[in-house]
Amino acid sequence: MARATLRIFLGAAPGVGKTYAMLEEAHRLLGRGEDVVVAFAMHHGRADTQTLTHGLETLPPQVIEYRGSTFEEMDLDAVLARHPHTAVVDEYAHTNIPGSRNEKRWQDIEELLEAGINVLSTVNVQHLASLGDVVSAITDVKQAETVPDDVVRRADQIHLVDISPELLRQRLGDGKIYASEKVDAALSNYFRVGNLTALRELALLWLADRVDEGLARYRAENNIENSWPARERIVIGLTGGPEGEVLIRRAARILKRVNGGDLLAVHVRAADGVAAESPHDLEAQRTLIKDLGGSYHTVSGEDPAQALLDFARSVNATQIVVGVSRRKFPAGFLTGGVGSRVVKGSGDIDVHMVSHPLGGRGLERTRKRDLGRVRVAVGFAMAVVVPVLLQLLLAAAPSHNIATAVLIQLSGSVAVALVGGLWPALLGALWSSLLVNYFSVPPLGTLTINDPQNLLALLVFAGVSSAVAVVVDLSARRSKEAARARSEAATLGDLTRGASTAEDPVQGLLEQALDVFQVRTAALFVAAESASVSSTADGPQWQLVASAGNPEADPDDTENIEQVDGGTRLVLTGRVLPASDRRLLGAFGAHLSALLERRQLAATRREVMRLAESNTMRTSILRAVSHDLRTPLAGIKLAVGGLRQPGVHYTEQEEEELLATIDECSDRLDGLVGNLLDMSRITSDSVNALIKPVRWNEVIHAALHGITHGRVRVDLPPNMPEIDADAGMLERVIANIAENAVKYAPDSDVVIVGAAGGLSNTTLAGRPAGELRIIDHGQGVPAANVLKMFQPFQRLDDVPAATGVGLGLAVAQGFTEAMGGTLTAEETPGGGLTMLIRLPLSTGPYFDSPQRSAAPGLPKVPGLPKVPAQKGLE
Repeated sequence: MARATLRIFLGAAPGVGKTYAMLEEAHRLLGRGEDVVVAFAMHHGRADTQTLTHGLETLPPQVIEYRGSTFEEMDLDAVLARHPHTAVVDEYAHTNIPGSRNEKRWQDIEELLEAGINVLSTVNVQHLASLGDVVSAITDVKQAETVPDDVVRRADQIHLVDISPELLRQRLGDGKIYASEKVDAALSNYFRVGNLTALRELALLWLADRVDEGLARYRAENNIENSWPARERIVIGLTGGPEGEVLIRRAARILKRVNGGDLLAVHVRAADGVAAESPHDLEAQRTLIKDLGGSYHTVSGEDPAQALLDFARSVNATQIVVGVSRRKFPAGFLTGGVGSRVVKGSGDIDVHMVSHPLGGRGLERTRKRDLGRVRVAVGFAMAVVVPVLLQLLLAAAPSHNIATAVLIQLSGSVAVALVGGLWPALLGALWSSLLVNYFSVPPLGTLTINDPQNLLALLVFAGVSSAVAVVVDLSARRSKEAARARSEAATLGDLTRGASTAEDPVQGLLEQALDVFQVRTAALFVAAESASVSSTADGPQWQLVASAGNPEADPDDTENIEQVDGGTRLVLTGRVLPASDRRLLGAFGAHLSALLERRQLAATRREVMRLAESNTMRTSILRAVSHDLRTPLAGIKLAVGGLRQPGVHYTEQEEEELLATIDECSDRLDGLVGNLLDMSRITSDSVNALIKPVRWNEVIHAALHGITHGRVRVDLPPNMPEIDADAGMLERVIANIAENAVKYAPDSDVVIVGAAGGLSNTTLAGRPAGELRIIDHGQGVPAANVLKMFQPFQRLDDVPAATGVGLGLAVAQGFTEAMGGTLTAEETPGGGLTMLIRLPLSTGPYFDSPQRSAAPGLPKVPGLPKVPAQKGLE
């Protein structure tokens, strides 16, 4: 019996509608007259999905008892006995209860397929075995039920059921996926926008790979080598020279003329290396292609043209962009460049030959003595002496023929080739052939050859000797290049690791250069105009920005200068570097240039931000002092003036109201001044946290003291791990946020939710982090204003000044960051705002003695008291 067909409905997360789509397809098949049976379908209490099961024949499940409980599984025997045309079987990756015939449901489905029953099934991307660890890292949830990828890939059809993360969260918020009491926890953990977006991308990429595999398999089965222009793909051939940037930009302009496509830059490295290859140019071209939305690849081969064509066909390219040959006439005319050979072998792939400034100017290749001077000199000496010694040996033999003489002299030529390489071997072969001709070929004692066979033997002897010499020379050169390449690769690996771990990456790279190149000093100079720089007679002034060792005052008076770009020089002193180290020196220069630029940008950004914050703070404080603080002062002044007014008698109730006004305005004034002082401390980097292990529930209870009873609901998982924080600061942070939520969401409950297990799927400074969410369902904050919300002196919708000066969230964020954590905000599905507090998990009882430690990256200030929580915060 022929195997039936399997159709799988793939989704990125629960609730996207896989079962719904599967049941809709079952109804469509039923309408066409097919025999369709629901063997097993889970509606999970969702009314829309449950409604779709009506009108379909449903087989009763098999009830299995296990450890005192009953479970429902698909009745495989009943489905086989019923033998419908199509069976609907939900949850392809499900693990059956012990006692079932098979361990996994997909194994049950395999039996149905072998019996000739078509199957419709569902699976989520997190259940694919190859993606299990990736999904666990994203969602912080380990999947217990998985199915091998190759089993899913064997499906005849895979349908992607996809909706946007925002719509899925909206459905969850509307109660269409889980019960209402589980919604807030689900939104705060598994169903975050970032999680859903990542899962969606995984599903799309996994399915796209299967589509590409299917297309490649079809082309292979049908022996189709021509490119199919299903999607415009432009391949750019790079040689490692500076002309690559011209090619990349030209290809990008070509791609803009079509609606969508892929841009692939390929560096074609010949098997024997390319002398003109520049690491700096390649790194710049890699960055450029990434900025243009393309991808960078490296291939190698004996024939660069064929390697480029093979890559283009492997990716189903439609166009190739190459540069014109750099060979000079007549070499370029006689041998043809890579571009010409690509055009000849391109077939139906369009080829663009792009002119560039280096076209026809020739290749700068330098020949290296790969065997070394001493070894070559020994080879020449052997080429003269060894043939004579071998001839003396032949003369001492009682009798010999020409074949024996040729073989013995050939062994000598091979020995010379192994030691000295090409030219000594050729000299030795010529000298040996003369000796054999004179002493062993009749007539003896002359160079005359009478027998044509003897002439042929001598020619073969000379040819074999020359061929062996060429092979040995080429092998030695390749071996040395391979060793040099391995050394350079290892050095660059150490370079990257050292730069990533060093406190100052630029200084770390320069110190590595001292060891790698065995020089005395390494320095980095940039072009500048200042008083404290070195100058040259006819060149720019150079300023020293970093050095290892004792750099020379004049960067022009040194042994090695690597011009990284027009304004940057890497200078090494101590010895003259050989030509073989120049490429590696170029790689060092490229890394240093990138690190230096990054450091300068970071410094400029910090300075600009500091100036902007200082200016904003000065302006806002003046505004707050001149306007916002007047309101409580005016209230106090009015109440006190009324009480002190002579001749006016107040009732006991009126006096109580005036005193309450004074008390309320005093509390408000105290809170405003406290927030101003706290904000001043934060902006001046004088906040120091007393870090110790803290439990969330202990701080939350104190922070919520004084907030209207019943307005805040706490839903924390049990046994949440401790975090490293300042209890007073954290209490202040939670109180500020909760006060704001209660104030701006008056018609909504405020829910405080902890992440599952107390963990978030992020890290802080390389440490696992704990997470707390404070959720309200008020009017929310527009996405464009979320960043402004944390700035000082910001109030929602510019509410009246009586509500405060708008420092509550700014203080909360400043205290959170002082404790080494983060405070962010996101939209609550259905409306409202969710505040996320992340702090590092505790690693011990106390960091330092006496039981206190400054937060990471902050100076310690002993004796600073804890900041108590306050009411009336904005």
